Amino acid sequence: MNLKDIKLIIAQLAQEKGIPEAKILETIEAAFASAYKKDYGKKAQKIKAKFDLKTGDLQFWQVKLVVNEEMILSEEESNDTTKIPEGKVRFNSERHILLKDAKKLNPKIEVNEEVEISLESKQDYGRIAAQTAKQVILQSIREAEKETVFEEFKTKEGEIVSGIVQRVEKNSVYFDIGKVLGILPKEEQIPGEFYKLSQRFKLLVLKVEKSPKEPLIFLSRAFPKFISKLFELEVPEITAGQVSIKAIAREPGSRAKIAVASDAEGIDPIGSVVGQRGTRVMAVIAELGGEKIDIIEYSDDTAKFIKNSLSPAKVLEVKIEPRNKALCLVPEDQLSLAIGRDGQNVRLAAKLTGWKIDVRAAEVKSEEIGTEEKTEEKTEEKTEEIKKEESKETKPKKEVKEKKPKKE
Repeated sequence: MNLKDIKLIIAQLAQEKGIPEAKILETIEAAFASAYKKDYGKKAQKIKAKFDLKTGDLQFWQVKLVVNEEMILSEEESNDTTKIPEGKVRFNSERHILLKDAKKLNPKIEVNEEVEISLESKQDYGRIAAQTAKQVILQSIREAEKETVFEEFKTKEGEIVSGIVQRVEKNSVYFDIGKVLGILPKEEQIPGEFYKLSQRFKLLVLKVEKSPKEPLIFLSRAFPKFISKLFELEVPEITAGQVSIKAIAREPGSRAKIAVASDAEGIDPIGSVVGQRGTRVMAVIAELGGEKIDIIEYSDDTAKFIKNSLSPAKVLEVKIEPRNKALCLVPEDQLSLAIGRDGQNVRLAAKLTGWKIDVRAAEVKSEEIGTEEKTEEKTEEKTEEIKKEESKETKPKKEVKEKKPKKE
């Protein structure tokens, strides 16, 4: 194979696998070093190869670690195979070289550094050596590809990616997200959402982990940050930094609350997020399969923020109490709306603000209470009078007996 063909193969591999050309060249050099050691070297040797793509020259070196006499294990220590003390080595002339000898090759060399001893270049290699070199190249390219994919998706943690459903299992859905399959676990799925083969979804890269085979990319559609990232795609003001999402509370598949704010003059944060005729928020709701979203204005004033968080219910008063508790008074006809179905509205408001919220119907004002009491008293008085009158009328009269005339 000539130099031109090698260059072409390296460029092609770099493009297909997404691996830097320098990394592929290192892999080829490692393969040459492995083949050289197989045919011309010894078992304990450490061989290094250098391939020049410009000239096609191939050079080899034997690498040895520089040690001093104090670092070499004694005979008694060498017999103990359980553990080698830190800073000590079992001397092998193929892998180690004494400092005094290394100084002859490089006067500036120091202990624990490596010295490279030039070896005679070889051009002919046996079948076994060639097969070994091939395996080294394939394995190294696989490892480099895995590392490249891992690094690429590690930088995408917390970002939105587009994926196509590849297979659906009992508890997980696997998505094709480019160079690798991503996993959407059961707990990160939106409840009630269905996934069909070849269907496309937007997903949040939750976390990336290494594994023996390939990187594990965990995805999510239920994580609260997924909503904020969807709004970043739809609302230019968020991307530009004019509007910021301060807090999110979410019950996936049902309802979410988002607190937004803006420091820019003349920018309405709620209007920007909702969009003209609700186009922006509706686009996010459609992606979430109809999940309801309440957008409220954030405030540094705790009482005002708590009041806003109970939207769409109207709050008359917020009383801040000790131990991170807040009492919210609402009109009686707004009580059920403030609490929400199964307590969802007040529960989401508590998650959004970080406060324990108690919602109660507002009491009747003291003036009204006084008036009502007086009215009741008067009514009672009148009732008593009527009862007395009725009792007089209904009271039975005593019968008057006629006196009979006396007999004479």
